[in-house]
Amino acid sequence: MMNEATRARETLIALHNRLTSSLLQKDPNIQITEDEWKREEGGGGKTWAVKNGDLIEKGGINFSDVRGNQLPEAATQNRPELTGSTFRAMGVSVVFHPDNPHVPTAHANVRYFEAITPENKKVWWFGGGFDMTPYYPVLEDAVFWHKSARDACEPYGTNLYPKFKEWCDQYFYLPHRKETRGIGGIFFDDYNQGGFDRSLEFINSVGDTFKDAFFEIADKRRDKEFDHKQKSFQQYRRGRYVEFNLVYDRGTHFGLQSNGRTESILMSMPPTAEWSYDWSPKEGTEEHNLYLHYLKPRDWLNENP
Repeated sequence: MMNEATRARETLIALHNRLTSSLLQKDPNIQITEDEWKREEGGGGKTWAVKNGDLIEKGGINFSDVRGNQLPEAATQNRPELTGSTFRAMGVSVVFHPDNPHVPTAHANVRYFEAITPENKKVWWFGGGFDMTPYYPVLEDAVFWHKSARDACEPYGTNLYPKFKEWCDQYFYLPHRKETRGIGGIFFDDYNQGGFDRSLEFINSVGDTFKDAFFEIADKRRDKEFDHKQKSFQQYRRGRYVEFNLVYDRGTHFGLQSNGRTESILMSMPPTAEWSYDWSPKEGTEEHNLYLHYLKPRDWLNENP
């Protein structure tokens, strides 16, 4: 019988394959760089980086399975009792930066951790979630995104979506800008509810829900015309994405602190971004609508598109 780590690995690799297959169906002309790598301290992974597609300007779908002699600070800040533990961490991470500014940027990550404490006690948990960062948001899409997140959570507990939605709103927040990164979704860590089998099933559902919901939204918006001004605004808002990932994102910090592969860790960065000094949107514009209504937590399920 397979142990927990082996089962988690096989499930995550299968999810990685479904994600890459779906992207190729939606964006068959995209340029792909597939890179398998090994880590000196133990483990390795596969980077599946993409660019210059008809839909996705830059993105990637990564799988990693790494081991180490000491959990990095980013993994123990909420669990100090695991300081000094050896670990195994595996996961699938996804980021899509579309070319068309009417298609949102989207991100997902699902991961499995095992730690062996200095007292030789084994501890395991799952984490992950997904979030969306629109540039020219559509209320219908925001409601659909959050209904999809709720539907993924509800079979595993009616309390999960409200809890994980709030966690996501708090996590993907830029304090120095006083705004959320986008419309959120769900985010969770230290998850082992219902035992290993049930937790693994939930993680799989989260990954598939992200895939199906993102491509449904992208299909609706990908052919909408845009101009240079809208593309420039997308570039400006991409700057916020960079700021969050470098300053606040625990996944980025974990990868760098654990001597991970820098190219794979920074795959999440957009291809280009802009920073304009002291810029603000004009009242009454679509850009102003984003700032007024989409960069703060909202109860999306009770909105009427």
